[in-house]
Amino acid sequence: MSPLLDLSLIERARASSRQSQRPLVVELLAASGMEPRQLVRALAEPFGLTVMETAEMFGQQPAFDLLPLAPALARHCVLLRDAQGRLTGVIADPFDLDLQTWLSAQAGASAGDPLHLRLALQADIQAYLSKQEESARAVDTLDGGDLDARRDGNVAQVLSFASVSEAASPAVKLVNSTLYDALKAGASDIHLESTAGGIAVKYRVDGVLDHVTTVGGVELAEHIISRLKVLAELDIAERRVPQDGSFRVESGGREIDLRVSIMPSIHGEDAVIRILDKRAMIEAYGSLTLEALGFDEASLASLRTLAQEPYGMLLVTGPTGSGKTTTLYAALTEIHTGREKIITIEDPVEYQLPGILQIPVNEKKGLTFAKGLRSILRHDPDKIMVGEIRDRETAEIAVQSALTGHLVLTTVHANNVFDVFGRFTHMGIDPYAFVSALNGIWAQRLVRMNCPHCAAQYMPTDAELASVRLARADVADFRFMRGTGCGDCRGTGYKGRRSIAEILTLNDEIRELIVDKQPIRRIKAAAQANGTRSLRLAALDLVRRGATTLDEIKRVTLNA
Repeated sequence: MSPLLDLSLIERARASSRQSQRPLVVELLAASGMEPRQLVRALAEPFGLTVMETAEMFGQQPAFDLLPLAPALARHCVLLRDAQGRLTGVIADPFDLDLQTWLSAQAGASAGDPLHLRLALQADIQAYLSKQEESARAVDTLDGGDLDARRDGNVAQVLSFASVSEAASPAVKLVNSTLYDALKAGASDIHLESTAGGIAVKYRVDGVLDHVTTVGGVELAEHIISRLKVLAELDIAERRVPQDGSFRVESGGREIDLRVSIMPSIHGEDAVIRILDKRAMIEAYGSLTLEALGFDEASLASLRTLAQEPYGMLLVTGPTGSGKTTTLYAALTEIHTGREKIITIEDPVEYQLPGILQIPVNEKKGLTFAKGLRSILRHDPDKIMVGEIRDRETAEIAVQSALTGHLVLTTVHANNVFDVFGRFTHMGIDPYAFVSALNGIWAQRLVRMNCPHCAAQYMPTDAELASVRLARADVADFRFMRGTGCGDCRGTGYKGRRSIAEILTLNDEIRELIVDKQPIRRIKAAAQANGTRSLRLAALDLVRRGATTLDEIKRVTLNA
């Protein structure tokens, strides 16, 4: 018995297990104070088991013909089959003798030929099973459930693994199992792409599309799209023009809004489901603060200075999904003292901020950003957040609000801080009024971080360095790391994302250059002299410290 797991500790954990009705291994983890992986290794030897790492699990195939995915997920175990056809049972709780007996029965083992058992972390088993859902066979074996297509106002449809055993229609089964799995994977979007022979399912996780499965059958593909139309209350007979709608599901005790976009294509119709989980942000970051978003100290200091100005405009820019709104939420949370009136207008309201008046845009009812912003100014605000500046009218009102004593925080789509000037010029905004109102511009990206469980050192080739315009001499002090893929990161090598920023704080020199319509290169030179650091340099700093990879830098930043 491991010295860290003496009999008295196990007996205390067993007593707690009987009282709490939780598994003994869970109570033992809490009582021992050990890390989960450390506990698994400590348990393996006294039970005569060996630990199975995630890389070894992914080297074998699941025996779903003997143990389907649904009961495997429910009981936290899996049957694996190696290249020679030998079966191995992988369990997370060595104390559960009933599970071991049941698993042996599923494998058809006998007393003369017992099932070989291995021990693994429960999270690794779950991650392995989730990864196997990439195959059509895995989706088919998942006991999909039936979301009631009838909607009663804004009542959410319950979506849980326990409720998914009653579906009769294959289309309903696949839609529900896809939604369920996407929520587990932390996806922000689900793409259903019609093909010549069926439909492809992809998830966007950490900003990158990941192919999950391809389902055969043109008729089934049409039924899947029709099912989504029913849920989103769209016209199922209309297949020639784009449609968009929304519906809501309840999962894990919380309501999640889903926005649906249907687009005609050459093979039928494609669908994209945007997942708007209002509570996921807090669960991901713990508490919504600027530190939790991962910015470096210099960037944090600049952003706090800009957010605490008494009036003027702070613009946050970047592509869709780069975390602009999350940054503004964190800034509002920090500057909200209860002594000032803060009002936001958003499309949609992604997270509810206590003590702040938040207004959702409703274009169908005539409530646009411009109209809502005009109304906000009559509501005695001190600070205003505008979800996005999309047109000239909204831009003009926002600029005037910043010039008349309000602090305006807003977002605009642009590639970097210097492209913002062209965007507002194209909208027809007077440059002098714009730069007079503007305090600063904040451009950001989200960079995927190396998985801490499988990251290993490596040395890039000269060709890889050249692809990002670096020479060997430039990276003498770099510590290159990259993930090899494991259960914790779903085989991607990356886990979690971190924000990087490019900040332009305006001074008189930069304002004069903008009003005089000087070339961008002169504005860039003045900005760099004023302390502006490009997104590329911020990203390379993460590579230098081994936090991310050159491939990720190529994906999110320019080489310039």
